[in-house]
Amino acid sequence: MAIICTTTTTSPAEKDHEPKQQDLENDQTPPLIFNPSLLNLQSQIPNQFIWPDEEKPKPSVDIPELNVPFIDLSSQDSTLEASRLIAEACTKHGFFLVVNHGVSESLVSEANRLMERFFDMPPAGKQRAQRKPGESCGYASSFTGRFSTKLPWKETLSFRFSNENSGSRTVQDYFSDTLGQEFEHFGKVYQDYCEAMSSLSLKIMELLGLSLGVNRDYFRGFFEENDSIMRLNHYPPCQTPDLTLGTGPHCDPSSLTILHQDQVNGLQVFVDNQWRSILPNPKAFVVNIGDTFMALSNGIFKSCLHRAVVNRESARKSMAFFLCPKKDKVVRPPSEILEKNKTRKYPDFTWSMFLEFTQKHYRADVNTLDSFSNWVISNNNNPI
Repeated sequence: MAIICTTTTTSPAEKDHEPKQQDLENDQTPPLIFNPSLLNLQSQIPNQFIWPDEEKPKPSVDIPELNVPFIDLSSQDSTLEASRLIAEACTKHGFFLVVNHGVSESLVSEANRLMERFFDMPPAGKQRAQRKPGESCGYASSFTGRFSTKLPWKETLSFRFSNENSGSRTVQDYFSDTLGQEFEHFGKVYQDYCEAMSSLSLKIMELLGLSLGVNRDYFRGFFEENDSIMRLNHYPPCQTPDLTLGTGPHCDPSSLTILHQDQVNGLQVFVDNQWRSILPNPKAFVVNIGDTFMALSNGIFKSCLHRAVVNRESARKSMAFFLCPKKDKVVRPPSEILEKNKTRKYPDFTWSMFLEFTQKHYRADVNTLDSFSNWVISNNNNPI
């Protein structure tokens, strides 16, 4: 994904977040190759994958389940109840599940099947889509080219989806141009999947608007021409899952995440000073608020810390659609929210500014939005 924002000022956050990406790019040492089938033959996983003691996961048996509401999207009669349940969840932790969502089961099944096919490819095949430094899309094997410590035990494939122009085939073109014409079917399936996720996210935006006391069309209109990111995640088995993490603790910088999990448990959310699990449900999508929407709600709805753990026996796969606004859209709470609470918690910004910050200056964590806000204010990066 191209980065529109051209600001290059070094942020204070970058000084505190080691290792710096620039250092890795200048380092002549070849990056570690994440090949779990070979790494698991070693007596111990490399130190780069070992997390600090305070962040290491506890055995899953100690993790209670998070109580999240199920939002049924099939009945208009339950709209007010759905908006009430969403408001209750989003003011506390920002997570809920949607069922009867209208997304074709066969489409979800085929998208999962093709994800498995991609990650089963030899490393050289996957590396044809290698993610370039500073970009948010492409194949990444544990982000070994970007960071040198606290590496996640996973590999990902990310690609851009644009709903800006009717008939745009952004995803289909990506697969054909990057991986070749033999991946045309992949492109078609994931184009259809992203379009389904975009439509679903706009329905959810109507409910979020009602939950916040805003016209139900406001957020739908704000995200109608979304410029979003789709990510396929593969978490291989690990012989020492108590030492590492599939994805470290973070809040999503995007606006809304719609996640489909396979049958393997691994998603955990930090609520009330305790990690809690959201168990897989193949009929449901897990939805969570991201930092950008937290800013749009002026902090009323929460973007909550979460992570992914791995296990010894089974690989885990998931598909995440990260809804993002059009890149030049100014992120600012609607007047209905500001009339109730005139104190602004976050400055105006554009998604392109925030995306660049997370890709070039800061490793996403629980403080990403606050650190970004301080960076915008200190550098006078006014998007207007």
